[in-house]
Amino acid sequence: MRPAFAVGLVFAGCCSNVIFLELLARTHPGCGNIVTFAQFLFIAVEGFLFEADLGRKPPAIPIRYYAIMVTMFFTVSVVNNYALNLNIAMPLHMIFRSGSLIANMILGIIILKKRYSMFKYTSIALVSAGIFICTFMSAKQVTVQSSLSDKDGFQAFAWWLLGIGALTFALLMSARMGIFQETLYRQFGKHSKEALFYNHALPLPGFIFLASDIYDHVVLFNKSELYQVPVLGVTVPIMWFYLLMNVVTQYVCIRGVFILTTECSSLTVTLVVTLRKFVSLIFSILYFQNQFTLWHWLGTVFVFTGTLMYTEVWKNLGATKSQLQKDDKKD
Repeated sequence: MRPAFAVGLVFAGCCSNVIFLELLARTHPGCGNIVTFAQFLFIAVEGFLFEADLGRKPPAIPIRYYAIMVTMFFTVSVVNNYALNLNIAMPLHMIFRSGSLIANMILGIIILKKRYSMFKYTSIALVSAGIFICTFMSAKQVTVQSSLSDKDGFQAFAWWLLGIGALTFALLMSARMGIFQETLYRQFGKHSKEALFYNHALPLPGFIFLASDIYDHVVLFNKSELYQVPVLGVTVPIMWFYLLMNVVTQYVCIRGVFILTTECSSLTVTLVVTLRKFVSLIFSILYFQNQFTLWHWLGTVFVFTGTLMYTEVWKNLGATKSQLQKDDKKD
Protein backbone atom coordinates (compact mmCIF):
# COMPACT_ATOMS: atom_id res chain seq x y z
CA MET A 1 0.00 0.00 0.00
CA ARG A 2 2.77 2.44 0.91
CA PRO A 3 4.61 2.07 -2.45
CA ALA A 4 1.36 2.77 -4.35
CA PHE A 5 0.72 5.75 -2.08
CA ALA A 6 4.28 7.02 -2.69
CA VAL A 7 3.88 6.69 -6.48
CA GLY A 8 0.67 8.69 -6.21
CA LEU A 9 2.47 11.42 -4.23
CA VAL A 10 5.31 11.58 -6.77
CA PHE A 11 3.03 11.91 -9.78
CA ALA A 12 0.53 14.26 -8.10
CA GLY A 13 3.18 16.39 -6.37
CA CYS A 14 5.88 16.60 -9.01
CA CYS A 15 3.59 16.98 -12.05
CA SER A 16 1.44 19.68 -10.43
CA ASN A 17 4.62 21.38 -9.18
CA VAL A 18 5.80 21.80 -12.77
CA ILE A 19 2.44 23.37 -13.67
CA PHE A 20 2.62 26.03 -10.96
CA LEU A 21 6.30 26.70 -11.70
CA GLU A 22 5.48 27.38 -15.33
CA LEU A 23 2.53 29.60 -14.35
CA LEU A 24 4.95 31.62 -12.21
CA ALA A 25 7.72 31.70 -14.81
CA ARG A 26 5.39 32.73 -17.65
CA THR A 27 4.27 35.82 -15.74
CA HIS A 28 7.63 36.71 -14.16
CA PRO A 29 10.49 34.76 -15.85
CA GLY A 30 13.01 36.00 -13.25
CA CYS A 31 11.11 34.71 -10.19
CA GLY A 32 13.41 31.72 -9.68
CA ASN A 33 15.05 33.13 -6.54
CA ILE A 34 11.83 33.78 -4.62
CA VAL A 35 10.51 30.33 -5.62
CA THR A 36 13.69 28.64 -4.40
CA PHE A 37 13.69 30.62 -1.16
CA ALA A 38 10.05 29.75 -0.42
CA GLN A 39 10.67 26.04 -1.07
CA PHE A 40 13.78 25.97 1.12
CA LEU A 41 12.09 27.88 3.95
CA PHE A 42 9.03 25.63 4.01
CA ILE A 43 11.00 22.35 4.03
CA ALA A 44 13.50 23.74 6.58
CA VAL A 45 10.74 24.75 9.01
CA GLU A 46 9.02 21.38 8.65
CA GLY A 47 12.32 19.56 9.21
CA PHE A 48 13.20 21.70 12.21
CA LEU A 49 9.89 20.82 13.87
CA PHE A 50 9.65 17.11 13.06
CA GLU A 51 13.15 15.85 12.16
CA ALA A 52 15.56 17.99 14.23
CA ASP A 53 13.09 18.10 17.16
CA LEU A 54 13.46 21.88 17.53
CA GLY A 55 17.26 21.57 17.38
CA ARG A 56 17.52 19.02 20.20
CA LYS A 57 18.43 16.07 17.96
CA PRO A 58 22.14 15.98 16.99
CA PRO A 59 22.95 15.12 13.35
CA ALA A 60 24.22 11.63 12.54
CA ILE A 61 26.52 13.06 9.86
CA PRO A 62 28.96 15.82 10.95
CA ILE A 63 27.86 19.35 10.04
CA ARG A 64 31.09 20.05 8.14
CA TYR A 65 30.09 17.44 5.53
CA TYR A 66 26.62 18.91 5.26
CA ALA A 67 28.20 22.33 4.71
CA ILE A 68 29.95 21.00 1.59
CA MET A 69 26.82 19.22 0.39
CA VAL A 70 24.67 22.26 1.05
CA THR A 71 26.97 24.55 -0.94
CA MET A 72 26.56 22.30 -3.96
CA PHE A 73 22.82 21.79 -3.42
CA PHE A 74 22.14 25.52 -3.02
CA THR A 75 24.13 26.33 -6.14
CA VAL A 76 22.32 23.70 -8.22
CA SER A 77 18.87 24.85 -7.09
CA VAL A 78 19.51 28.56 -7.72
CA VAL A 79 21.20 28.03 -11.10
CA ASN A 80 18.47 25.66 -12.34
CA ASN A 81 15.69 28.08 -11.44
CA TYR A 82 17.56 31.13 -12.75
CA ALA A 83 18.06 29.41 -16.12
CA LEU A 84 14.35 30.05 -16.82
CA ASN A 85 15.26 33.74 -17.03
CA LEU A 86 17.77 33.09 -19.81
CA ASN A 87 15.52 32.23 -22.78
CA ILE A 88 15.22 28.59 -21.67
CA ALA A 89 11.76 27.15 -22.37
CA MET A 90 10.24 24.83 -19.75
CA PRO A 91 10.23 21.70 -22.00
CA LEU A 92 13.91 22.18 -22.85
CA HIS A 93 14.62 22.84 -19.15
CA MET A 94 12.96 19.53 -18.20
CA ILE A 95 14.63 17.51 -20.97
CA PHE A 96 18.07 18.94 -20.26
CA ARG A 97 17.81 18.05 -16.56
CA SER A 98 16.89 14.50 -17.59
CA GLY A 99 20.49 14.15 -18.76
CA SER A 100 21.71 13.57 -15.20
CA LEU A 101 22.72 10.02 -16.21
CA ILE A 102 25.35 11.45 -18.54
CA ALA A 103 26.86 13.65 -15.87
CA ASN A 104 26.81 10.83 -13.31
CA MET A 105 28.53 8.43 -15.68
CA ILE A 106 31.21 10.94 -16.68
CA LEU A 107 32.04 11.91 -13.09
CA GLY A 108 31.79 8.29 -11.96
CA ILE A 109 34.46 7.33 -14.49
CA ILE A 110 36.68 10.29 -13.59
CA ILE A 111 36.31 10.35 -9.80
CA LEU A 112 35.32 6.81 -8.78
CA LYS A 113 37.18 5.07 -11.65
CA LYS A 114 34.03 3.14 -12.54
CA ARG A 115 33.62 1.11 -15.72
CA TYR A 116 30.31 0.32 -17.39
CA SER A 117 28.93 -2.23 -19.84
CA MET A 118 28.50 -1.46 -23.55
CA PHE A 119 24.72 -1.52 -22.95
CA LYS A 120 25.01 1.39 -20.52
CA TYR A 121 27.34 3.32 -22.82
CA THR A 122 24.74 2.89 -25.59
CA SER A 123 21.99 4.21 -23.33
CA ILE A 124 24.06 7.26 -22.47
CA ALA A 125 24.73 7.86 -26.18
CA LEU A 126 20.96 7.88 -26.78
CA VAL A 127 20.40 10.38 -23.97
CA SER A 128 23.20 12.58 -25.30
CA ALA A 129 21.77 12.47 -28.82
CA GLY A 130 18.31 13.33 -27.52
CA ILE A 131 19.53 16.35 -25.58
CA PHE A 132 21.63 17.53 -28.55
CA ILE A 133 18.63 17.34 -30.91
CA CYS A 134 16.33 19.25 -28.55
CA THR A 135 19.01 21.83 -27.77
CA PHE A 136 19.85 22.40 -31.43
CA MET A 137 16.20 22.77 -32.47
CA SER A 138 15.51 25.15 -29.58
CA ALA A 139 18.49 27.23 -30.64
CA LYS A 140 16.99 27.58 -34.12
CA GLN A 141 13.63 28.59 -32.62
CA VAL A 142 15.21 31.25 -30.43
CA THR A 143 17.01 32.72 -33.43
CA VAL A 144 13.86 32.74 -35.59
CA GLN A 145 11.56 34.11 -32.89
CA SER A 146 13.97 36.91 -32.04
CA SER A 147 14.74 38.01 -35.59
CA LEU A 148 13.19 41.46 -35.21
CA SER A 149 16.69 42.76 -35.91
CA ASP A 150 20.16 41.29 -36.09
CA LYS A 151 21.00 42.90 -32.77
CA ASP A 152 17.90 41.56 -31.00
CA GLY A 153 18.39 38.10 -32.50
CA PHE A 154 22.03 37.96 -31.42
CA GLN A 155 21.20 39.19 -27.92
CA ALA A 156 18.44 36.59 -27.46
CA PHE A 157 20.75 33.83 -28.71
CA ALA A 158 23.53 34.99 -26.37
CA TRP A 159 21.18 34.82 -23.37
CA TRP A 160 19.98 31.38 -24.49
CA LEU A 161 23.59 30.21 -24.79
CA LEU A 162 24.25 31.46 -21.25
CA GLY A 163 21.19 29.53 -20.09
CA ILE A 164 22.51 26.33 -21.68
CA GLY A 165 25.83 26.91 -19.91
CA ALA A 166 24.00 27.39 -16.59
CA LEU A 167 22.05 24.14 -17.05
CA THR A 168 25.23 22.25 -17.97
CA PHE A 169 27.02 23.56 -14.89
CA ALA A 170 24.06 22.64 -12.65
CA LEU A 171 23.91 19.16 -14.19
CA LEU A 172 27.58 18.43 -13.46
CA MET A 173 27.38 19.97 -9.99
CA SER A 174 24.31 17.85 -9.19
CA ALA A 175 26.13 14.69 -10.28
CA ARG A 176 29.12 15.61 -8.12
CA MET A 177 26.80 16.13 -5.18
CA GLY A 178 25.27 12.69 -5.77
CA ILE A 179 28.70 11.05 -5.66
CA PHE A 180 29.54 12.98 -2.49
CA GLN A 181 26.29 11.84 -0.87
CA GLU A 182 27.01 8.25 -1.89
CA THR A 183 30.36 8.31 -0.10
CA LEU A 184 28.81 9.92 3.01
CA TYR A 185 26.01 7.36 3.23
CA ARG A 186 28.53 4.57 2.82
CA GLN A 187 30.54 5.97 5.73
CA PHE A 188 27.82 7.13 8.14
CA GLY A 189 24.72 5.23 6.98
CA LYS A 190 21.61 6.48 5.19
CA HIS A 191 19.88 9.44 6.83
CA SER A 192 17.71 10.79 4.02
CA LYS A 193 15.28 12.82 6.14
CA GLU A 194 18.14 14.41 8.06
CA ALA A 195 19.94 15.25 4.80
CA LEU A 196 16.72 16.72 3.41
CA PHE A 197 16.43 19.05 6.42
CA TYR A 198 20.05 20.24 6.49
CA ASN A 199 20.19 20.65 2.71
CA HIS A 200 17.33 23.15 2.98
CA ALA A 201 18.05 24.78 6.35
CA LEU A 202 21.78 25.56 6.11
CA PRO A 203 21.57 27.46 2.77
CA LEU A 204 18.94 29.93 4.07
CA PRO A 205 21.52 32.60 5.10
CA GLY A 206 22.81 32.55 1.51
CA PHE A 207 19.58 34.11 0.32
CA ILE A 208 20.71 37.37 1.95
CA PHE A 209 22.74 37.97 -1.22
CA LEU A 210 19.55 37.55 -3.23
CA ALA A 211 17.40 39.69 -0.90
CA SER A 212 17.07 42.58 -3.35
CA ASP A 213 15.79 40.36 -6.16
CA ILE A 214 13.45 38.51 -3.77
CA TYR A 215 12.05 41.81 -2.45
CA ASP A 216 11.47 43.09 -6.00
CA HIS A 217 9.40 40.01 -6.77
CA VAL A 218 7.50 40.33 -3.48
CA VAL A 219 6.38 43.76 -4.72
CA LEU A 220 5.50 42.35 -8.15
CA PHE A 221 3.56 39.47 -6.60
CA ASN A 222 1.61 41.91 -4.42
CA LYS A 223 0.59 43.84 -7.55
CA SER A 224 -0.75 40.77 -9.36
CA GLU A 225 -4.48 40.38 -9.95
CA LEU A 226 -6.61 39.16 -7.04
CA TYR A 227 -7.77 35.56 -6.90
CA GLN A 228 -10.40 33.97 -4.68
CA VAL A 229 -9.11 30.69 -3.30
CA PRO A 230 -11.70 27.91 -3.77
CA VAL A 231 -13.30 26.45 -0.61
CA LEU A 232 -11.54 28.93 1.69
CA GLY A 233 -13.10 31.94 0.00
CA VAL A 234 -10.00 34.04 0.79
CA THR A 235 -8.89 36.61 -1.81
CA VAL A 236 -5.14 36.88 -2.42
CA PRO A 237 -2.87 38.08 -5.26
CA ILE A 238 -2.80 35.21 -7.74
CA MET A 239 1.01 35.02 -7.86
CA TRP A 240 1.11 34.30 -4.12
CA PHE A 241 -1.42 31.54 -4.65
CA TYR A 242 0.72 30.03 -7.41
CA LEU A 243 3.80 30.26 -5.18
CA LEU A 244 2.02 28.62 -2.22
CA MET A 245 0.81 25.76 -4.41
CA ASN A 246 4.30 25.38 -5.91
CA VAL A 247 5.83 25.09 -2.44
CA VAL A 248 3.23 22.62 -1.18
CA THR A 249 3.44 20.42 -4.28
CA GLN A 250 7.25 20.51 -4.12
CA TYR A 251 7.06 19.20 -0.55
CA VAL A 252 4.60 16.47 -1.58
CA CYS A 253 6.92 15.49 -4.43
CA ILE A 254 10.01 15.24 -2.22
CA ARG A 255 8.14 13.31 0.48
CA GLY A 256 6.83 10.89 -2.13
CA VAL A 257 10.31 10.21 -3.47
CA PHE A 258 11.60 9.69 0.09
CA ILE A 259 8.88 7.14 0.92
CA LEU A 260 9.54 5.39 -2.38
CA THR A 261 13.28 5.07 -1.65
CA THR A 262 12.51 3.40 1.71
CA GLU A 263 9.92 1.01 0.24
CA CYS A 264 11.21 0.12 -3.23
CA SER A 265 14.43 -0.65 -5.07
CA SER A 266 16.43 2.12 -6.71
CA LEU A 267 15.33 0.68 -10.08
CA THR A 268 11.67 1.28 -9.25
CA VAL A 269 12.41 4.79 -7.97
CA THR A 270 14.32 5.69 -11.14
CA LEU A 271 11.58 4.25 -13.33
CA VAL A 272 8.82 6.17 -11.50
CA VAL A 273 10.76 9.46 -11.58
CA THR A 274 11.54 8.99 -15.29
CA LEU A 275 7.90 8.32 -16.16
CA ARG A 276 6.88 11.30 -14.03
CA LYS A 277 9.21 13.55 -16.01
CA PHE A 278 7.73 12.28 -19.25
CA VAL A 279 4.14 12.90 -18.08
CA SER A 280 5.12 16.41 -16.89
CA LEU A 281 6.74 17.14 -20.24
CA ILE A 282 3.73 15.99 -22.26
CA PHE A 283 1.33 18.00 -20.09
CA SER A 284 3.50 21.11 -20.32
CA ILE A 285 3.54 20.89 -24.11
CA LEU A 286 -0.20 20.27 -24.51
CA TYR A 287 -1.61 22.49 -21.75
CA PHE A 288 0.68 25.50 -22.26
CA GLN A 289 0.93 24.99 -26.04
CA ASN A 290 4.73 25.12 -26.02
CA GLN A 291 6.32 24.81 -29.44
CA PHE A 292 7.43 21.24 -29.97
CA THR A 293 8.46 19.91 -33.40
CA LEU A 294 8.87 16.33 -34.60
CA TRP A 295 12.60 16.72 -33.93
CA HIS A 296 11.82 17.60 -30.32
CA TRP A 297 9.67 14.49 -30.04
CA LEU A 298 12.49 12.37 -31.48
CA GLY A 299 14.92 13.86 -28.98
CA THR A 300 12.48 13.22 -26.14
CA VAL A 301 12.09 9.57 -27.15
CA PHE A 302 15.88 9.20 -27.24
CA VAL A 303 16.25 10.73 -23.76
CA PHE A 304 13.67 8.55 -22.06
CA THR A 305 14.54 5.36 -23.98
CA GLY A 306 18.18 5.83 -23.01
CA THR A 307 17.20 6.43 -19.39
CA LEU A 308 15.15 3.22 -19.25
CA MET A 309 17.97 1.29 -20.95
CA TYR A 310 20.41 2.61 -18.36
CA THR A 311 18.27 1.20 -15.53
CA GLU A 312 18.15 -2.19 -17.36
CA VAL A 313 14.42 -2.39 -16.83
CA TRP A 314 13.86 -5.31 -19.17
CA LYS A 315 16.59 -7.44 -17.62
CA ASN A 316 15.32 -6.78 -14.11
CA LEU A 317 11.70 -7.39 -15.12
CA GLY A 318 12.80 -10.72 -16.59
CA ALA A 319 14.62 -11.60 -13.37
CA THR A 320 11.54 -10.67 -11.35
CA LYS A 321 9.33 -12.83 -13.56
CA SER A 322 11.70 -15.80 -13.15
CA GLN A 323 11.72 -15.32 -9.39
CA LEU A 324 7.91 -15.24 -9.31
CA GLN A 325 7.79 -18.47 -11.32
CA LYS A 326 10.18 -20.11 -8.85
CA ASP A 327 8.06 -18.93 -5.94
CA ASP A 328 4.94 -20.39 -7.61
CA LYS A 329 6.66 -23.74 -8.01
CA LYS A 330 7.65 -23.74 -4.32
CA ASP A 331 4.05 -23.05 -3.31
